[in-house]
Amino acid sequence: MFNFTALPPLSLYIHVPWCVKKCPYCDFNSHKSPEVLAEDDYIDALIRDLEYVVPSVWGRTIQTVFIGGGTPSLFSAKAYEKLFSSLRALLPISHHAEITLEANPGTFEQHRFADYLSLGINRLSIGIQSFDDQSLNALGRIHDGQQAIAAVDTAQQVGFENINLDLMFGLPEQTAKTAQQDIETAIALEPTHLSYYQLTIEPNTLFHQQPPTLPDDDPIIDWQLNSQSKLAKAGYQQYEVSAYAKENQQCRHNLNYWQFGDYLGIGAGAHGKVSDAAKQTITRQSKQKQPQAYIDSAGTEKSVLTNEIITSKDIGFEFMLNALRLTDGFPTPLFYQQTGIPLSHIERALKQAEQQELISWDIKSIKPTEKGQRYLNNLIALFLPK
Repeated sequence: MFNFTALPPLSLYIHVPWCVKKCPYCDFNSHKSPEVLAEDDYIDALIRDLEYVVPSVWGRTIQTVFIGGGTPSLFSAKAYEKLFSSLRALLPISHHAEITLEANPGTFEQHRFADYLSLGINRLSIGIQSFDDQSLNALGRIHDGQQAIAAVDTAQQVGFENINLDLMFGLPEQTAKTAQQDIETAIALEPTHLSYYQLTIEPNTLFHQQPPTLPDDDPIIDWQLNSQSKLAKAGYQQYEVSAYAKENQQCRHNLNYWQFGDYLGIGAGAHGKVSDAAKQTITRQSKQKQPQAYIDSAGTEKSVLTNEIITSKDIGFEFMLNALRLTDGFPTPLFYQQTGIPLSHIERALKQAEQQELISWDIKSIKPTEKGQRYLNNLIALFLPK
């Protein structure tokens, strides 16, 4: 089916499914935590899951690890120490691996951040969303603005040098003033990375069932442009639709997703994508979503919810869906390198996109134009299999 000349970089995603409460806008696989968190049982399940998937990537090195959720900072450092011990016994991890853990201000403790760092977790992604108490309350968050600032300060004080802040705009109760204050406060805290994106109402969320009153689109666009200008002046380069980084501080784990790299996924609802050089296949897999069902089945075939081999018909769309999110696009040879099929497979769509001034394209690189970034959904739709 494909013709891989080399396998892509490999990452590991670990999902922790529990939160103190389910936010009304959240469509991730997250569940309200029980009174007694099944921390030990879940870590044991993750280890069994890891043992189950490792044979698919024998001999390959993990370049990045991302522990997402849910709220991974609900788990103790001791739990992650046990998990990492098994991980390092089963798979080689690069000495320069980026290892990220998501944390929420409402669940942090100073000693816990320090303990995470001592384990080798070298990047924190803190779910701020806003620094404005009224906006946070409207979002159903359990922290306030001062706790958000304190969490960032604590992470920096204990020694984290690589910190991402998640920040949203277009929120219920938000005004031009509070939107501006949010971005200015975030910049003043000097994180190395910002994920800055507009609130969208997703299906299967409380906000979808009971829509809040949101600001009009026109002022939201103005807020975004104003904030992007402030970020640029402060040295944050936009390198993806909603990602901004200081020099050389792009999220390597997410870059691997966007550049169509491989990743193992362990945990309730986790997704993975693995290329197989011997079989010349690319397989996507997902795990049981319900935490208890996952714990009960981890390490067996029953833990696998979906298992799909990507076809050559779909591969062009799969690749471009990710790579065109990057503002600088991608090196042209990367398409063949990651998919194992020639660029001619998508040449018709590339020419259409170029004619519509949505991409610039030559032998060195393929990148979305400003127009292409603005109409990204239209651009990506050109690569849908016919």
